[in-house]
Amino acid sequence: MYTRKLYYEDAYIQRFEGHVLRCEKTDNGWDVELDATAFFPEEGGQTADVGMLGGVRVIDVREKDGVVVHRTAGPLQPGRAVTGQIEWPGRFRKMQTHTGEHIISGLVHAKYGYDNVGFHLDGEGCTVDLSGELTREQLDEIEDEANAVIWRDTRVKAWFPSVPELASMEYRSKLALTKDVRIVTVEGVDSCACCAPHVSSAGQIGAVKILDFMRHRGGTRLWIKAGVDALADYRARYEASAAISAMLNAPQAEVAGAVAKLLAQRDGLKQELAELRRRAAAEKAAALPSVPGHMLLFFQADEEGLRILANAGMEKCGGVCAVFSGEEGAWRFVMASRTTDMRAFIKENGPALSARGGGQERMISGRSTASRAALEAFFGA
Repeated sequence: MYTRKLYYEDAYIQRFEGHVLRCEKTDNGWDVELDATAFFPEEGGQTADVGMLGGVRVIDVREKDGVVVHRTAGPLQPGRAVTGQIEWPGRFRKMQTHTGEHIISGLVHAKYGYDNVGFHLDGEGCTVDLSGELTREQLDEIEDEANAVIWRDTRVKAWFPSVPELASMEYRSKLALTKDVRIVTVEGVDSCACCAPHVSSAGQIGAVKILDFMRHRGGTRLWIKAGVDALADYRARYEASAAISAMLNAPQAEVAGAVAKLLAQRDGLKQELAELRRRAAAEKAAALPSVPGHMLLFFQADEEGLRILANAGMEKCGGVCAVFSGEEGAWRFVMASRTTDMRAFIKENGPALSARGGGQERMISGRSTASRAALEAFFGA
């Protein structure tokens, strides 16, 4: 028995009545079938609606062979009439975004001939995969055109054409469909086979924004937000920009330049610090005493500074000169020796030093998670 899908009859139904036909216990809830439902199942790349059904939580909805199955947090009595309540804000956000995606995909298809070959929409946002590559400038133009469609409050229609009607229509579809095909049309912009709920007019979307894009499998992946989600995203970005503006004491419109200046200053200071550390390493290297066995040094330096010390130390010790930089349990090291094959040394002693590294016969580098006391005990012994 097929489930009557109320979301096809009216995408704006939030509350409905249905009769429980079946309820079975599962590993993580109960599977409930109704004679009719307004809960949209996970389908076509869009996640399922959630909400309440007969006083218990609906946590997932799936469809198989025309039957909609609700995964609920508690059991419902077969034969009983129940009230369903859709979690409407989440449903409406997805309706806004999905319709906005149709507009963008339709405009891209009309202008560049690229197909929508991948789509995912959940509570976090929407990704769209297109079959060809687009530039930021081209996407900006598409975004402008999409929002113009929205601001004209263009009509959106969803229906099941007859077989003859369908045969005479041009529409986008990922699959070769011949019957029971639901078409969503944005008047004058796009016609696409789609099973999901949509807004009835584009003005209800408010605005659509292409947040980001990247090359993906020979085409382009887009990240899209629309309507309520686009507003929330803008608000979060505004608050972040305002916080950065306050920290930098710069107008919000100028924060990028202020950050670039700050980063340039940081890079300059890092270079100065590295040079000072190299000089300090060279001075320490010149003052190293001669020792008969291993030499263990702890010194804050970059890789070059560590090598300066290790090179100098191996000339003044009879074993291994090991130089460690960093902090307890998170060391970088360089080890060198005139008399020991360092590759064999780290292979044999790596476990005892909680270290991994590699390099040449006379010098190796790597990282260690050992304590300072453990290092001192090893090289002292």
